[in-house]
Amino acid sequence: MTETSDRAPGPEVTNTADQRAQRIRKLHELRRNGIEPYGHRVDGLASTVAARRAFEGADGEDGGPEVRVAGRLTALRVMGKSAFADVKDESGRLQVYAQRNSLGEEAYGLFRKLDLGDIITVSGPLFRTRMGEVTVRVNEFELLAKALRPLPEKWHGLTDIEQRYRQRYLDLAVNDRVKEVFRLRSRIIRELRRFFEEHGFLEMETPMLQPIPGGAAARPFQTHYAALDCPMYLRIAPELYLKRLLVGGFERVFELNRNFRNEGLSRRHNPEFTMIEAYQAYGDCRTMMAFVEEMIETVARRVLGTTTVRNADGVEIEFARPWRRIEYRDLVRERMGADWFELDASEKKRRAAEIGVETTPEMSDVEVTHEIYEKRIEATLIQPTFVTRLPAHLVPLARQCADDSDLVDVYELEINGQEISPGYSELNDPLEQRRRFEDQAARVRNTVEAESGRIDEDFLVALEHGMPPAGGIGLGVDRLVMVLTGASSIRDVILFPQMRPRSVPG
Repeated sequence: MTETSDRAPGPEVTNTADQRAQRIRKLHELRRNGIEPYGHRVDGLASTVAARRAFEGADGEDGGPEVRVAGRLTALRVMGKSAFADVKDESGRLQVYAQRNSLGEEAYGLFRKLDLGDIITVSGPLFRTRMGEVTVRVNEFELLAKALRPLPEKWHGLTDIEQRYRQRYLDLAVNDRVKEVFRLRSRIIRELRRFFEEHGFLEMETPMLQPIPGGAAARPFQTHYAALDCPMYLRIAPELYLKRLLVGGFERVFELNRNFRNEGLSRRHNPEFTMIEAYQAYGDCRTMMAFVEEMIETVARRVLGTTTVRNADGVEIEFARPWRRIEYRDLVRERMGADWFELDASEKKRRAAEIGVETTPEMSDVEVTHEIYEKRIEATLIQPTFVTRLPAHLVPLARQCADDSDLVDVYELEINGQEISPGYSELNDPLEQRRRFEDQAARVRNTVEAESGRIDEDFLVALEHGMPPAGGIGLGVDRLVMVLTGASSIRDVILFPQMRPRSVPG
């Protein structure tokens, strides 16, 4: 081990395998000397931040209070009879100072042999060095976990994107910015829950294993329930179960849930994702639009202290109300011309080709229009925008607009070019709901989404007992966290995103 072990390893330790072998030899040596370097309980700990606070007001070289801190060794500078080291815990970093004269020859020799990444506890009084840094003078220390593999090299860090996602524990250990993103995620989720509770909503739990996957058009993950000898599906949405609760008499319900969709991976899609769904009896689309607008603005203020954030491209996004509201058809006319909805199918496909949107002969007029919306319009909606009155066949669980049966009374909230939240005036007519389910089943019958098109007869029976009119919302938590933290990929806000399996690092 070199005497300046906060720098890159010397020539005697050339790669991870060599370092691991050297550290295992040290481990065996420790055990031969009666030292067990794993599994100790430590009481009376102060965080490194609390230790610094405890020193406030202390003056001079000595005289500070005694503290005990624990954390990972991230730097070690040995200078003959003394050594400085850095100990890092969740709250921050604190310097420690060890001397042979105060520790004794044997203990100091052990301290010198520590490796970067080892987890230790140190005890002693606080003092301020000549350089002005608050430091613990080590009276005693203990090795709590011997690290057999080195952390990523200090100066270059963990820069390989794939490695960061696969070995998130290393990403968190060496990248403070990454750790802060997940602290923010936790606070965002806490404030979302708080907002719902402040508005009289009850948090519910509904099945994640379902006999019929419903509530969305998506390909489910399938498994087999051995005890009942029947197929089951990981849920693609909790919607149909939450609506059963409205039938049962609960009037404001929400669920912070994990959904699973057996679909592709991208910077905005992960097959396992976090959503909130909520339903309010006697509300409608406008009720929920106002609710989600206030909620996201409030969460931004509480968590970030501001309503203005920057996206990954440096563009400012403003969450202060009111937000833009525009009809789906008006957005399409803005992009494709005022006469778009008077054109025949062939002319629509020709214009689509002009802007680089591919279509197929089988596509209907509505499908061509929505392809243009998804490929050429949605990405331009950076500021919070409620897109309203969508084509009815896109949303089979929403109520039709009173003035146009081809449209449904819904919104899609777009922020930073992606959908963050859909909201509906919920359909509570059981006969119309059955017809919509049958239409959806016919459309997806020979597709990978066929299972999600199966008709949930029990849900229809529930509706026939009477569900009050209601407004409903979904909220993509992962995508909201992306927006509020400025992340460019959903993998940056999910601790352990799905990846193609590969062998464990050597």
